[in-house]
Amino acid sequence: MRQFDFSPLYRATVGFDQIADMFDRVLTSDNQTSSYPPYNIEKIDEDAYRISVAVAGFSEADLNVEVRENSLFISAGNSDEKQKNFLHRGIATRSFERRFQLADHVQVKGANHSDGMLHIDLKKEVPEALKPRKVHISNSSSKQTIEALAS
Repeated sequence: MRQFDFSPLYRATVGFDQIADMFDRVLTSDNQTSSYPPYNIEKIDEDAYRISVAVAGFSEADLNVEVRENSLFISAGNSDEKQKNFLHRGIATRSFERRFQLADHVQVKGANHSDGMLHIDLKKEVPEALKPRKVHISNSSSKQTIEALAS
């Protein structure tokens, strides 16, 4: 696998070190990462998203959803697995932990468990202070400057 050096990026940018760190994490992560359980990420609206995780065989009590440090953690452990005696086991209900990195200002709005699917709704809410605002340009200062030069 190729190794990329992002050190020139650090010299030429200010405040984008998180992006370079993210590239480092993605490019150096194992290709052995588990694909269990399968999931979808949908864009519902311009600033709304939904993560759907297939959690067949898990009850709501077995599922855990947490948000820590801009990361969403979904985990599950099956509590009655030891009590059952299977003749054939074709449905995987093994414990798992799945992590999603959340962008800045993305908030988890809720979670819903139905029909073997866990749906987690996310919304990007940029604070008013960070939204672009139009600055009014007036020409009164140029008039004052001209008057000051004339006197």
